[in-house]
Amino acid sequence: MTAPVRIPFPVVDEVSRHCLQEEEPETVHIEVHLPGPVDRARLRKAFLEALHRHPRILMREARGPWYRRQYEWELTAEPDVEVVTFAPPGPRALLDARTRALASAPPLSVSPPIRLDVVDSVLLLTINHTALDGPACLRVLATAAELYGGRDNAPAAPPTRPAEPRQDPPDTPATWSPPARVAHGTPDPSPGNGMLVAELPLPHRPKGSPYTVNDQLMVTTALTIAHWNREHGARPRPLRITMPVDDRPRDATMPIGNGTRLVEVPYAPRELDVTDMPALLRRTAERTRALKSLPRPQLGHGAALLTAPWAPVTARAALTRSLRRAAAPWTSTTLLSNIGRIPYPLDFGDETGRAHAVWFSAPARMPRGLTVTTASTAGRLHLALRWSKALLSHGDGAHLRDLFEHYLHTTEVTP
Repeated sequence: MTAPVRIPFPVVDEVSRHCLQEEEPETVHIEVHLPGPVDRARLRKAFLEALHRHPRILMREARGPWYRRQYEWELTAEPDVEVVTFAPPGPRALLDARTRALASAPPLSVSPPIRLDVVDSVLLLTINHTALDGPACLRVLATAAELYGGRDNAPAAPPTRPAEPRQDPPDTPATWSPPARVAHGTPDPSPGNGMLVAELPLPHRPKGSPYTVNDQLMVTTALTIAHWNREHGARPRPLRITMPVDDRPRDATMPIGNGTRLVEVPYAPRELDVTDMPALLRRTAERTRALKSLPRPQLGHGAALLTAPWAPVTARAALTRSLRRAAAPWTSTTLLSNIGRIPYPLDFGDETGRAHAVWFSAPARMPRGLTVTTASTAGRLHLALRWSKALLSHGDGAHLRDLFEHYLHTTEVTP
């Protein structure tokens, strides 16, 4: 019998594995709303075949002695468990599935570390973020849609933009001091994450604008948090917003795993002035373009050193956790993950139809405590706010959503 193929944990996976917490699981949730019901047998068959078409997703953490120098993924020929489950109908079925997505991560010891809950005409995919990210699993879901409905689900061509030369961010605020934290609202006594999803109009952007919708969302996030912090009496401090950048192709060759790199967009308190919105949008666009053009390891150079096999993983895990605690004050203020326009039709055929809404949410552990995730489908913006219950309550999330909607509208600059 051939031994299973083993793959050493990449840097992102290993750092995440070192820092797992049961109280706030590292999950990514993807929620796809379809106009019609799904056939259970057909969906199970299509999703299983999609997993085989992307075999890198069929993996589990390999066992090993305490003194091993690295974690390894073990690829499996078949799933260890039934991935697709169907929830009984009911008024709380979708809410319960969302709660499960935030409270319980698919175990790393079982292949694949994902699960798909089906609630009526909603597909809710939960991903263990130590192993995989949202765009990779969306690629697998698009393959399942094509197999289920027989329709072409090839990705749309990305928008054509001229190649950006490498450049240094112009007029960038210094980052030598700890950034602002999101001010505490009314924390929830229960552990874990809370989440709120909303559907908003896509912001208008004049043709030929020097900025993108992503820049509008970045400005909106910065202004929302600055407003929230003022309301809660926090002293003005520089903001730093983490932004994932994903350079992978969206076709069937897309590498499956954690494939984004993280950059940080800084703002000085004096810059967050809505009286000159065009200048703020232009400055943001210059920074995001420059940061995207700079080659950088996924988590920076320090993470690569921490994950080098110079000591057993147990020793490096303890060191990594200690360093993360020490660096907590320098963690960015929040994370904005803009998936952008969903590149796949997610068309499941005549009876089930094409997705009309897709939400994502990213983990929101403290000290950051709040993440903003956006995507657009069918001409609408789908926003997910996710927070640590140690920081905010559902009422706080609703207020942040209202602030976000207000400031998103202010970015609609007319010529």
